[in-house]
Amino acid sequence: MQSQDVAAQSPAPSSPAGPVVDVEQAEAALVEHYPRLVRLAYLVLPSRLGRTRRVLTAHALVQRALPRGRAAAPLIPAQSAGRDGDPGYALVRLQVVRTALEAGLPLRRRGLPKRAQLPPLLPHVWGLKVFPRPGGADELALDQKLSALSGPARAAHALRGLERLPDGDVRGVLTAAGVTDVDAALREADGIPDPYRLLESPEFDPCSLQARPTDLLRRRRHLKAGLVGAAALAVCGALLSLPGDGWGADGPAAPPYAQNPAARAALDPAKLTRTPASAWKTSARTDFSVWPARGALTGDRALLRRALAVWARPGEGVKATATPGTPSGGPAGPPQLLYAGTVDGARVVILYDGWRLARYAEPEHGTRGAALDLARVDGAGRAGASAVVLSRSDGNVRFLVAPWVREAGERDLREPGSGAMGLALDGGVTAPFVSVVGREPCTAWNALELTDGTGTRVLTDLGELVPARLTAGRPGEAGDLSGAKELRAWAPYACSLAVMRSAGVRSVNAWTFAEQPLPDADGEAEWLCTRGETWRGTGARVLAQFHTPGARYGAVAATAQDVPACGERRPEVLAGVLWKSAEGAWYLLAAGSDGVTGVEATGGIEGRAKGRLLSVRAEKGARADLEGTLEDGGPVGGLR
Repeated sequence: MQSQDVAAQSPAPSSPAGPVVDVEQAEAALVEHYPRLVRLAYLVLPSRLGRTRRVLTAHALVQRALPRGRAAAPLIPAQSAGRDGDPGYALVRLQVVRTALEAGLPLRRRGLPKRAQLPPLLPHVWGLKVFPRPGGADELALDQKLSALSGPARAAHALRGLERLPDGDVRGVLTAAGVTDVDAALREADGIPDPYRLLESPEFDPCSLQARPTDLLRRRRHLKAGLVGAAALAVCGALLSLPGDGWGADGPAAPPYAQNPAARAALDPAKLTRTPASAWKTSARTDFSVWPARGALTGDRALLRRALAVWARPGEGVKATATPGTPSGGPAGPPQLLYAGTVDGARVVILYDGWRLARYAEPEHGTRGAALDLARVDGAGRAGASAVVLSRSDGNVRFLVAPWVREAGERDLREPGSGAMGLALDGGVTAPFVSVVGREPCTAWNALELTDGTGTRVLTDLGELVPARLTAGRPGEAGDLSGAKELRAWAPYACSLAVMRSAGVRSVNAWTFAEQPLPDADGEAEWLCTRGETWRGTGARVLAQFHTPGARYGAVAATAQDVPACGERRPEVLAGVLWKSAEGAWYLLAAGSDGVTGVEATGGIEGRAKGRLLSVRAEKGARADLEGTLEDGGPVGGLR
């Protein structure tokens, strides 16, 4: 459960100089308060660095914040100094803020860059990408707002909310850190209302991280190359000397490592499977297996050979990605060709081996900078095989759509009444439209609308090779967004789709499972659960969201992963939220889906209700455990 609260701040005077601090005292403060200092640095650093580099840079700045000897700490009153008035902490905090602001400055053509502006040498994580755990829609919205602020304004906001410093002390810290226009920074930070409770969220915690691999195959190849030694170097040298942009016949692929006849057949462009253009009209299947080969370069055997070779063994210069649960090895036999052509200044090939899609792309002139994307699509039906991402360029995205698609359009899910804008189709390729991937802030959510002989479907780009299908309705009875009611149901929650990016999501369903009258006659709130199913079957993500009358966005009340709740196997769901009425009173509100006959709250809040709705007076910041009872007497736990 999440509460909606704002901590009020009051100004206090500050002075620029303070006691002398030994390096041992500063080190003790740094070690004791290390997680808070790293979180502070992470909040001040600009989001353009990327989440992984922000994490490593935040740790590096804090670890380098120790003075070289005795130093004077800024004098801040004990009640607002942060950590019990410790001058050692104040000194280290000042150094962290100063270097984080320096790290956000642009590099100049003349003069040497500051150390904080360069990528950190230490700490360093080999073979992993690390980033904080994602939060909900509120945290996403706050991060978007912070990214639009200047560095001093972000620092002012973090010092106010995270450190609980009054404005007088914030002025002192920013001035000591080298900020020239402190008043402008404070005014700019005032533009973010009611945000301080979210600064303690895992979204902004660089000490609680998720890790993903980056280059497992590359490291394995390096080890083998080291064992082979001089003989392998001689072979590589001979291959690099071949003509054709210095890459040889296989382009940016790594040297061959297998002479197995089946493996060699899978890399022969002459043996690629090509489906007749009209096969989908008579086939009992409607999936990627009946897509015809399209594009102007389907006869370019050299391009097709490079695509097959890179799929089997991507070289060091190839940027390779795969959705979670997708093996990255080459095809077991000759795959099917779906597309080969030139799109947005790149030569693109799309292949299908029966359960994976592979997209190979290289510059129109040369092969340096080639990319390979893999996505698992086993079990795709007519809806799941409707479109594939063909190109991403300058913030736009193009799709290759199924041969049975008659019309394509672009629809903003945030504006359900605005209608869909038509997208031209040329040989199955859509005109470009603005992608939502990386778009900040979330003022719109553009989705792809496709119409065929069986109806209309809405798909959303989540940063992967295959867009996810959007549906609405009770699990087991959900349908496509073909009507005004379904589109309106998605409007307040479209931006929450951002938390499902890069997770191998196959489809996302939205279900309004309850409506609840609000205390103090504040209207009626809506409870909705969204469930993202993945291609691999595991890792489903469930969000319970709470929407009050007049609010533009729904608030994420609870999240869960790998649970059956809100799904076809077990549609029952129960969630709660701590809510503040217009009169200033706090309540625990909880709601269950149909079939929930009773709700009980225990722990920090005690309450019980017959039926599926619970409303109990509560204290600000209180927490409770929820337990529901089903019609058959079985239990249902609250999502957390």
